[in-house]
Amino acid sequence: MSRIVDRKDQHLDVILSGRARHGLDNGFGDVRFEHEALPDLDHAKIDLGADFFGRRLKAPLLISSMTGGPARAEAINARLAEAAQHLGIALAVGSQRAALEAQAPTPGLDMALRLRAPDTPILANIGAAQLTRGFGVDEARRVLDMIAADALIVHLNPLQEACQPEGDRDWWGVGAALEALVKTLDAPVVVKETGAGISAAAAQRLFDMGVAAVDVAGAGGSNWATVEGERAEDEGDKAHAAAFADWGIPTARAIAEVRAACPKAVIIGSGGIRDGVEAAKAIRLGADMVGQAAGVLAAATVSTEAVVEHFQTMIRQMRTVCFCTGSANLTALRRAPLQG
Repeated sequence: MSRIVDRKDQHLDVILSGRARHGLDNGFGDVRFEHEALPDLDHAKIDLGADFFGRRLKAPLLISSMTGGPARAEAINARLAEAAQHLGIALAVGSQRAALEAQAPTPGLDMALRLRAPDTPILANIGAAQLTRGFGVDEARRVLDMIAADALIVHLNPLQEACQPEGDRDWWGVGAALEALVKTLDAPVVVKETGAGISAAAAQRLFDMGVAAVDVAGAGGSNWATVEGERAEDEGDKAHAAAFADWGIPTARAIAEVRAACPKAVIIGSGGIRDGVEAAKAIRLGADMVGQAAGVLAAATVSTEAVVEHFQTMIRQMRTVCFCTGSANLTALRRAPLQG
């Protein structure tokens, strides 16, 4: 397990260094709201509330999955949970593979997390590649029980695995194993990418399996091929990963295309969301929820208060977008006129 822990700490260091930035832009620069100069609204009364897995949120925001070794995960997850509870937003933890393989809860990924965030939707997390390597329904239930989670995220990271020197590259049967898990597990399953995006066709396949939601996790934020290239020691591994610096579907495009193909589905938009204006654009393009991970990671290494301040700024920005588009709530924001 020590190798997994070391790898997760290396991942965290690369992301915090800023060297993992994607070669593609997230696509939101091409989306512009039409300004409403005469809004008939009280800024303070704009309703950003959203329902998510049976809980009412004050804003449609998800603190997206982050990783790191046990010692760092404990502090980071504690701060994120406290901030999520204070703000009334949702929280997804990073991969719990190490905890499963250790046969015991990983520090920071135990019931203390739920005690810090009793009213928060919390999402557990395992990797899709592990579903053909001995991880099944029993293991899924264990990661849910570890943190009293409301739902399970299964993350898709084929590009990262292909570029990781010790990656899991045999994905034969992963789709069938995922479908079996979705149909058997007595909890909602969310499927997310890790920064290369989910296409409309892939989303349709996932919803046909019965998944509860899809997080498109598009290109524009952290690039996990680049992360693995940064930590690789072999020059061939570095050269291989470098070719994928601009690989993937930009986040804005992924959201719009998945929404068009799956009009009634629950969609989470993440992937390089930088601020509340881009979060509002994601909602306008079709996201029900907006996730952010790397954008808040630096704050999460400092304090709960820093995380709260970060998201309070995002929420204020989202409310101002609603104010300047004449949108009293998220339903109206989804119909707000765009330029061009």
